[in-house]
Amino acid sequence: MKKRLIVILLAVAVWFLFIRDTPARWKGIPASKAPIQTTANLPPSFQHQGFTIKPLARYQITGVVLHRERYRFDSMASICSVDLGLGWGSMSIAGVLNDLKITQRGRFLLYSSKGDEMPLDPEQITRSASNNHCLPADDKVRSQLLAIKRHEVASLEGYLVEVNGSDGGVWRSSLVRDDEDGGACEIIWVTSVSRKKL
Repeated sequence: MKKRLIVILLAVAVWFLFIRDTPARWKGIPASKAPIQTTANLPPSFQHQGFTIKPLARYQITGVVLHRERYRFDSMASICSVDLGLGWGSMSIAGVLNDLKITQRGRFLLYSSKGDEMPLDPEQITRSASNNHCLPADDKVRSQLLAIKRHEVASLEGYLVEVNGSDGGVWRSSLVRDDEDGGACEIIWVTSVSRKKL
């Protein structure tokens, strides 16, 4: 009986912490501005943990955290242990997010409608949300990234980058906000993080 009670309590705790879909409750548009990108005064390529990091653009993004996913075992987990799905503009409106099921899997941000119709046109969702592979510039930034929670507003600054491995593999950031599928994610060398609860 005692073991059964422990199993039930653990199942409830897992559901509460990881599975339940807590609705968004804020008003207005908490992340109203689109990301800012510029190619002015970029630093040269540099080495990091056996990879060559090539800055492609300076980048600032502020968005509601639609979903976050921690990675520990894939080929890039050593330098990129968390992906953040961020939404701005119409994809930071609580009512819109409550009508969508949003997940991350395999380094992709995935969404579907909870009802019969999408709350926004799919192209509008694509232009107002992104999956961000976050490469922390140092341990402090890494801790800050790992502390970010769903439905917070997160602001990241740094560089969109190309990552070259010693094995010849290349991981290159998207440089536009309206692409989809493979290669559409932003790969950010994150130098600064801030967050706030809604």
